[in-house]
Amino acid sequence: MDNPPRPLPSALATALAFGSSGAVLVLEIVALRLVGPYVGVTLQVSSSVIGVALAAIAYGAWAGGRLADKYDPRMLLAPALILGAVGTGLTLPLVWWGGELLRGGAAPAVLLLAALAVFPPALVLSSVAPMVVKLQLGDLRQAGSVVGRLSGIGTLGAITATLVTGFVFVAAMPSSAIIISLAVLLAVSGVALGWWLRDSVNGSPKVRAGLAVLGLAGTGLGVATPTPCDVETAYHCASVVEDPDRQGGRTLELNSARHSYVDLDDPRHLEFEYVQWIAAVADAARPAGTPVQALHLGGGGFTVPAYLRDTRPGSEQLVLELDGGLVDLDREQLGLVTGPDLRVRVGDARVGLAAQPDAGYDLVVGDAFGHLVVPWHLATREMAADVARVLRTDGVYAQNVIDYPPGRFIRAEIATVAAAFPHVALIATPESVAGTGGGANFVIVASKSPLPPAAIVLPEGATLVEGEALTDFVDGARVLTDDYAPVDQLLAG
Repeated sequence: MDNPPRPLPSALATALAFGSSGAVLVLEIVALRLVGPYVGVTLQVSSSVIGVALAAIAYGAWAGGRLADKYDPRMLLAPALILGAVGTGLTLPLVWWGGELLRGGAAPAVLLLAALAVFPPALVLSSVAPMVVKLQLGDLRQAGSVVGRLSGIGTLGAITATLVTGFVFVAAMPSSAIIISLAVLLAVSGVALGWWLRDSVNGSPKVRAGLAVLGLAGTGLGVATPTPCDVETAYHCASVVEDPDRQGGRTLELNSARHSYVDLDDPRHLEFEYVQWIAAVADAARPAGTPVQALHLGGGGFTVPAYLRDTRPGSEQLVLELDGGLVDLDREQLGLVTGPDLRVRVGDARVGLAAQPDAGYDLVVGDAFGHLVVPWHLATREMAADVARVLRTDGVYAQNVIDYPPGRFIRAEIATVAAAFPHVALIATPESVAGTGGGANFVIVASKSPLPPAAIVLPEGATLVEGEALTDFVDGARVLTDDYAPVDQLLAG
């Protein structure tokens, strides 16, 4: 009868279980950022990445256990770490090439891109834990203790990696740097483990050298892969693109979607139609040139705040922007100048809104998005009620929404805002209201006092829907609440 393989030192077994599980969770979290520029940052994308990662963990654990029963696990551990390094390094080129081919938000594309980003390295790394467990099971009477201890250590590794990646790594390093650093760490760990176990297992030096070269090659491909970002913030892959037809024109792209347009020379130039509509609402809210107190939920390129600052000197504005890195980019490349008249508070808009005083604002502009989706917690009745609280009696709320035919989300959002405001109207193109064409912007206008529709001078091609026509458009849509707000599902049609 063959003697069972000698167990690993307890500290080494602990490190392998902790590190391999942690590496998988680092990959999972960073993958959410890597795929965002191509398929967006939605609930479906998050679900796909998490689901694919769990599938990789399940299949990897199964495969690792089978292999550990057939072969000496000491022979497999170092190659598993090096192959995990190769898969990690290849994540960047796979996502880049695959993302260019799969760009969009269709479910099959999202699942396939998530698989390219996570599955290969997570599968290999998840095979390490059962190999370590097999080595440590010298006495079946202690099987429960060994399996429980190593399973717990692996879980602690996953938890630690999740927290450190979310709170530290993402804030300190670009996603590509995190991936490359992880690949290098895995490769070095694999080579060091192979050297330490060199006298305990059979293996050709050529095979070991080949694995090391393979690990370096995978990491090198990752380093050489281009990134679609000019700047990677904690929440976005951001780029600023110059307008070839307008000297001062700049387009801010977030996750490859055109998010804002800024004219560095003329803040009154509003390129996007929906921004023109919001400006028309602001112009109608108070007499021309009169200072206003405005609250902006989401900053983006700060186009509307710059417009109000130029057209209404003396206005006091507060912008609640989640992404501090985006604010820095606005300062560096889009001409943002903050001061007493234009303040920025970095943080979640819902939390920041709750801290504002009652009846403190003449105008509230809602223009916060996660990719092309209004974050669900900013689209509920409770949120709208808090907006109503901070508005003066004659104040106006203008909320930008993006939706696609058949328009389920915009109908639900109008019903939701109407649950908090007695007077509501909608600005859109006739085609969007009719449900023809593709995705489009809608601007919901709401107030506690009767709206002055005649004073809202819209540009050509836009229409204002109110009264019975708006009721017919909403068609009894369900009000969204903090308890029920399936925004992503409504957008999916």
